[in-house]
Order: sequence, then C-alpha cells, then structure tokens
Amino acid sequence: MRYFNSNGVSIAYIDVPAHEGEGDPVLLIHGFASSHAVNWVNTLWVKTLTREGYRVIAFDNRGHGQSDKLYDPEAYHSYRMAEDAVRLLDHLEIEQADVMGYSMGARITAHMALAAPERMRSAMLGGLGIHLIDGVGLPLGIADAMEVRSLDELTDPMQRMFRAFAEQNGSDLKALAACIRGSRQALTKEEVASITLPTLVSVGTNDDVAGSGPELVKLLPNATSLDIPGRDHNLAVGDKVHKQGVLEFLSKRP
Repeated sequence: MRYFNSNGVSIAYIDVPAHEGEGDPVLLIHGFASSHAVNWVNTLWVKTLTREGYRVIAFDNRGHGQSDKLYDPEAYHSYRMAEDAVRLLDHLEIEQADVMGYSMGARITAHMALAAPERMRSAMLGGLGIHLIDGVGLPLGIADAMEVRSLDELTDPMQRMFRAFAEQNGSDLKALAACIRGSRQALTKEEVASITLPTLVSVGTNDDVAGSGPELVKLLPNATSLDIPGRDHNLAVGDKVHKQGVLEFLSKRP
C-alpha cells in the first residue's frame, strides 16, 4: 500500500503497472463498505486490466479500508470524495485517466465528471443506473444498521446484508454510518445531460439497488448501456460479462 495526503486526509492506494508497456491509466473507485482490495483485487479486475495493457490505480475511499476514518457526515459529500480521486491523479502526475466506479463509487465518478471532466478520458458507471437521478444512494436505514450492537438485532434483508458485508471487511461501522448520511447527492437531469465524456453504464439485470441502466443512458449524450445477465448488485461487480464489456468499451473510446 501507498499513501498520500488529500487535503489533510490520508488516502491509501495501489498503483499497478501494465504487464507490458506504459499502459493508459485506469482509476478505480470502490463502493460503500468495500475497499480497493475487496472491490477490485479480489474480483480480479486489477489482473484483468493490467494483462490487457492498462496501468491500474485503485484507492480506499475516505472512511474505508486503510484510509483515514472520519465521523462528520459532511466529510463524505460526493464532491469531496471526488476531490480525493482528482488529488490522487495530481499526486501521481497523471493528466487524464479512464475512471470506473461501482455503486457509491459510480456516484463519485459521476460527480468527478461534472467537477473535473478534463481529468477523465471516459467514465464507467457500474451498479448505478437511473438512481443517480431519482435516488440518493442506499436507504438511510443502512446507517442505522451500522450502529446497532449486533447483526442479530436486524430483520430487514438489505440492512442485514450491508451490516454483514461491513463486518466481514473489518470496517469502521461508525465511519460508514457517517458516510451514508453524508454522501446522499443525486444529480439533476440537466447535470447528467452535461456529461459528454464517453460513458459506459453497467447494471446487473437482477440489481434492485441501482435502478435502470438503459434509462440513465437515454439522458447521457455519449453513453452505452451494458446489461449483466442474471446478476444482482453484489455479483455483477466481478462478472465476466462486465469485464468483457469494459474492455471492449475501453478499446473503442477515443
């Protein structure tokens, strides 16, 4: 692991060179309660991309993994989290990167596309469809689920799923509760329409968290939709159809 200072917040990251050659940089932004390792290394995304000749940079979002834990919800505004991504590119002296986010990471990627489009060659939004506009992320009840004493106290399936996932990853539950409460920013249709970057929207056909991918694509001026057949929100991440679709998208974008 490496670390850099993002305006006072220590952010952990990896920088993996392409197997051969210099390699265009791809920046990966993970989802809620996950980490760069769980979202991108364990699912073999890093191996897949580096084998195809890309340089891969992945980091732990603030409040996650080995990055600093913060307990003020305002510290997790989507634009602030996008600023961490931009500062990492600054730190590595990378002018432009293809940026792929999953779930909360896709929301951060979309905010980055608004705030710093000149730093992005393309945007890949995984696990997030029309809920980028008509949703504000996971239900607030997920924050409550992080604060109960035990998983046994929860009966709601989604609350149980995210609490168990967070515990499995050794997460700081208090930091995650603050993250849920602070990162609830939707975009307007007008904001989405202003994102002119080549964009890929990838959503599992059984995903009940993301909202429709094709509906979001209709609002983006330069976007492609990728259905990931038979996969829910969790299983779509590392699916082979997802990987193949991303590699094809990257090979065709300008």
